[in-house]
Amino acid sequence: MSLRWIFLSAYDPICYKVPSASLTDHNLLRHLRASGKPVILSTGMSTMEQIQAAVEVLGLDNLLITHATSTYPCEPDELNLRMIQTLKQNFSCPIGYSGHEVGLIPSVVAVAMGACLIERHITQDRALWGNDQAASVEPGGFERLVKYIRVTEQALGDGIKQVYPSELPSLRKLRRV
Repeated sequence: MSLRWIFLSAYDPICYKVPSASLTDHNLLRHLRASGKPVILSTGMSTMEQIQAAVEVLGLDNLLITHATSTYPCEPDELNLRMIQTLKQNFSCPIGYSGHEVGLIPSVVAVAMGACLIERHITQDRALWGNDQAASVEPGGFERLVKYIRVTEQALGDGIKQVYPSELPSLRKLRRV
């Protein structure tokens, strides 16, 4: 039995989060699947083949996959947010985003691209020691991130074209034919 599994199960969590570094630990994944609890699988440092193999071990029931690039902080040209759509096309389970970038915009864009969960590291001070502090969000930034995500969710709408009541005055005034 995996020592990580023994350690984790002692806390009786409501779900398990598999860090990117453990995506290929199939023994751990089998224990997590056997628990019957939801699993969040982070995909940084992984190929599509490795992700597929992990999903085959875990199954799709109670699984949420997060796209991630395991660089702290991650440069924008390596975020590859279109992977969210690729994962949605390849796996019939919820897809999220685990962001390690500086700033908030890519995490908000991830929501617009279909991510149903956003994971960000949080810190009291980004200047503290540690390799992930620069990619972390301070409490005030976290509050802004939640606000921006909620506005984005509203702005996405339902995809059905309609004339809103607020447009009627403009329609009456500006429409010629």
